Amino acid sequence: MAEKIGVLISATEVESKIQEMADAISKEYEGKTVHIIGVLKGSVFFMCELAKRLTIPVTMDFMSVSSYGDGTKSSGIVKLVKDLDESIEGREVVLIEDIMDSGRTLSYLVKLLKERKPASFKVITLLDKPDRRVVEIEPDMTGFVIPDRFVVGYGLDCAQKYRNLPYIGVIEE
Repeated sequence: MAEKIGVLISATEVESKIQEMADAISKEYEGKTVHIIGVLKGSVFFMCELAKRLTIPVTMDFMSVSSYGDGTKSSGIVKLVKDLDESIEGREVVLIEDIMDSGRTLSYLVKLLKERKPASFKVITLLDKPDRRVVEIEPDMTGFVIPDRFVVGYGLDCAQKYRNLPYIGVIEE
């Protein structure tokens, strides 16, 4: 039986917010090259759309971590699946996440990446679900603060499905 998906944030709202975030990043890093790191797989849609709108030089890399499996609840254990291909030492680094909820994954990545001595380090997330936070951490920039609902679309999945939706949706019971 197929799930029914309701729209939480429209495609137009998502696109507008990404442009706003890109403008702020371009202004902040004017005259510099920013190295963006996407957390696979969820951040890919957001990261690509953000990168296309940046007006500064951009390099990019990806990491993959796991804490979910096929379920809808975090396992609480973060596992590094794919590390960076290049060193970030001395670089202006922006970590791109699709969603921040418990904070476990982001906390793990922030600690790991800051130990690698970037010149600067920021965390940007498209969505923030603060009601689920179990670790004391906040992103430097957030697109949308959302309620504690399981969301899909724009890179976010449910058992690997629905990443390709052009909006942020909720699976309705």
